[in-house]
Amino acid sequence: MPVKLLINKLDNDGRGITYYNNKIMFVNNSLPKEIIDVDNIEDHHKYYVGNNVGISESSENRVLPKCPYYNLCGGCNIMHMGYEYQHEYKLNKVQDILKKYGNITKEVKFIPSNKELFYRNKIELKVINNKWGYYKNSTHHLCEIDLCLLASNAINDIINIEYLFNIKDGNITIRSNYLNEILIIIESDNKVDITYDKLPSNIKGIVLNNKTIYGSNYFYDMIGDYKFKVTYNSFFQINNYIANEIFKILNNNLEGNRVLDLYCGIGTMGLSLKDKFKEIYGIEIVSNAIEDAKVNAKENNIENVHYYTGNTNDVLNEIKTSFDAVILDPPRLGLNKETMDLLLNMKTKQIAYISCNPITLARDLKVLNNYNITSLYALDMFPNTHHVETVAVLKLKDK
Repeated sequence: MPVKLLINKLDNDGRGITYYNNKIMFVNNSLPKEIIDVDNIEDHHKYYVGNNVGISESSENRVLPKCPYYNLCGGCNIMHMGYEYQHEYKLNKVQDILKKYGNITKEVKFIPSNKELFYRNKIELKVINNKWGYYKNSTHHLCEIDLCLLASNAINDIINIEYLFNIKDGNITIRSNYLNEILIIIESDNKVDITYDKLPSNIKGIVLNNKTIYGSNYFYDMIGDYKFKVTYNSFFQINNYIANEIFKILNNNLEGNRVLDLYCGIGTMGLSLKDKFKEIYGIEIVSNAIEDAKVNAKENNIENVHYYTGNTNDVLNEIKTSFDAVILDPPRLGLNKETMDLLLNMKTKQIAYISCNPITLARDLKVLNNYNITSLYALDMFPNTHHVETVAVLKLKDK
């Protein structure tokens, strides 16, 4: 039997927060000040999780989701919010997290995406019994789709011709670039049959279990005026417009003789500073990403670039040079203790910390207490999801 409850606020994952039997409850697809009918309540000992099965009083910030799979699919979770309200939610979320976990109260500037839909250049789909889709929300059950409103049009064209790829079970990743070219990456323990003679001409390559079986295992993409080689398994920002906005932030805040790009990947962030620094250094543990970075430096006519594969401490002990600025773009877990100690000892004048996880960003900024935070940004890299990209610009404190 559903119960009527008032939603008080939203959590960091975009779920509504209410109270039931003197215990906190999280409810999907709900907004503050709404009165909703909650059913299928699960008791998780310290909290409840419930499903919104009806709305008695709706928020003025609620909109009808455009995605036909929204109530089933777990691909995005805040499409029921008006887009401007999504911005307000994400900005408040970042500010609250920074204050709670880092005691940081500095103003955060919000930068929206230029697209609400069709912005992703990469998606990862599950394949179960020859059907493609995302997992249903909070399950491992497939939601079959023939359209993803977050993905580029070129990617959606591939989803609609899935019959060309006979895959019983596994995963398929589809990447697109500025020319609408496509890379297909398939992982499967089963035999995979592909109708090669009917493949669209814009499919640049197909990789099966890390082996190239058609065309190339890379293509080129553009961020702003920069051209980048992207190998099939290299990290590349999924929203090119927001990636270019990060380039602008770096160029407006960093300058000097030498810049160090940690977790440099294929070199995007460091190379964007070619006009601000005389020398660019990059360190990355993934060897094929470093090979792409070297190609990208040549592709963009950038000299005095030095790339190294390996552990950060080992590489820096080898090259023994100082830096005027450091760019950090670590995984969601943030900086490990080794890298944090290194930064504290280096005492470089400027740091730009890029993060997709504001909680670990706040934690790490609290430790980097020999720096002043000069600028903070929240960027809408992932519209219609609760995720948000953040950038912090730091300057070393005067002695």
